[in-house]
Amino acid sequence: MNNSLRRLDLNLLVTLDALLIEHNVTRAAERLHLSQPSVSVQLSRLREFFDDPLLLPGPRGMRPTARADELREPLRQALATLEQAVAPSNPFDPAQASQTWRIAASDYSEFTILLPALSSLRKAAPATRLAIVQCAPSQVAKKAEQGDIDLAFLIGAEAPPDLRRRLMFTERYVLAGRAGHPRLKRRPTLAQFCKLDHVIVSPDGGGFHGVTDAALAERGTTRHIALSVPHFLFLGAVLAHTDMVAMVPSRLVGGDAALQVVEPPLDVPGFDMLMLWPERAHRDPAHQWLREHTANST
Repeated sequence: MNNSLRRLDLNLLVTLDALLIEHNVTRAAERLHLSQPSVSVQLSRLREFFDDPLLLPGPRGMRPTARADELREPLRQALATLEQAVAPSNPFDPAQASQTWRIAASDYSEFTILLPALSSLRKAAPATRLAIVQCAPSQVAKKAEQGDIDLAFLIGAEAPPDLRRRLMFTERYVLAGRAGHPRLKRRPTLAQFCKLDHVIVSPDGGGFHGVTDAALAERGTTRHIALSVPHFLFLGAVLAHTDMVAMVPSRLVGGDAALQVVEPPLDVPGFDMLMLWPERAHRDPAHQWLREHTANST
């Protein structure tokens, strides 16, 4: 064995990994479930071992030195390999499990993926807990690698390339309005479609342009958007109680007696819905079970 490794407590490497993630001794201590003084002592030992300050005070927390930046990825890979090597080989038993899983999902994926899986998940793994969190697509990869989320559901166009992925389904758009809507007794013409009062879902808030508008622009025309909302949940209530209409993913409105659904008069590109997870969790038996259970329930 390398003499350097003989002199090093490997637990210090776990602490260093947390410090390089958090850039803050207090937050690293919380991540490790240690006291702040303990982590400070370990940082001093790491500095002595590497003969480098590793992290220096900065205006927004601690700044890694060049040596620390060199260590970041090799350290992360080495710890992942060690975790895999010492992981128990016993198969995962959902009936005895007590994990808390954190899943990043929009209201659309909550309704179309997590809701269908929830009942059987509770039955198969009754002592587990599920936390559904909001997470901007740009933050998903970072939060997944840091362990802040276990799974995420994003459309293909928003999925970060460095996460593992699985196609859940391919979605298409339909035109929906309230049941008995006088303009939806049959498929409208393109001109009729454009004159209707439309609602659009804008997750970022306040947007009035989407994939339908891009498709209309290719035909040299526009539609009238009367309302922009941030969530699909409110959209359903708007459609059911007004004469406004919306282009919506078909899985959201299928079988809803309060709504009338027809095919739109133009082709609008659909989207792939993906399940995403980090490399660190790919071979974990509990994580594998959660992925398979969720996918098979959709």
